[in-house]
Amino acid sequence: MVTRAELTSRLERAFLDHGYEHLTMTGLAKAVDVTRRTLYNYFSSKEDAFRFLIENVNAQAVEVGMASGRAALAAGRDPTEILATILDTRYGNTRRRLATSPHAIELNDQAFRRCRDLMIASATGFQAQLAGFITELEANRILQVKADIGPDALAQLLADGARGTNQSLPPVDPAKLHLRYRSMVRALLHGATELPV
Repeated sequence: MVTRAELTSRLERAFLDHGYEHLTMTGLAKAVDVTRRTLYNYFSSKEDAFRFLIENVNAQAVEVGMASGRAALAAGRDPTEILATILDTRYGNTRRRLATSPHAIELNDQAFRRCRDLMIASATGFQAQLAGFITELEANRILQVKADIGPDALAQLLADGARGTNQSLPPVDPAKLHLRYRSMVRALLHGATELPV
């Protein structure tokens, strides 16, 4: 019997190695090292398996991202670094894994076409958790969000900025994503312009 975590890891490797379009259920079963019958016990189709993967990878990324932010907070990092760490872990780790695949563009396209509802649910849940964390940072006097912005709006802006960073053109080198997230967070928290003298 394969655990959910093992299955998620094996599915991710299979799709990264083979892409979506050219992978059949038979090929997918072979790639994840189970029989075709066993695979059909878990999933009714390749799309069902792909959706399972996207849902689980996103849930894990949110959990690990928030934990990394709490670790950065416990280590005494400043708000920019804390929030950039969350975003880099939540979004950057996925982007870095995807960058290892020759099928990255196809998989990204398939995720948006076949899993948009799951991605929206994940984004909404993550932004709610991030807003709650920002509220905690305010309560602990680590940062103060302007009243006309609020934690919910700041969480939305940070998440939008991270997703935009991932889709930026020319693409950001995956090894340098953390620097781009940090710059984006700094600009949102402290502003990027000032009035001319």
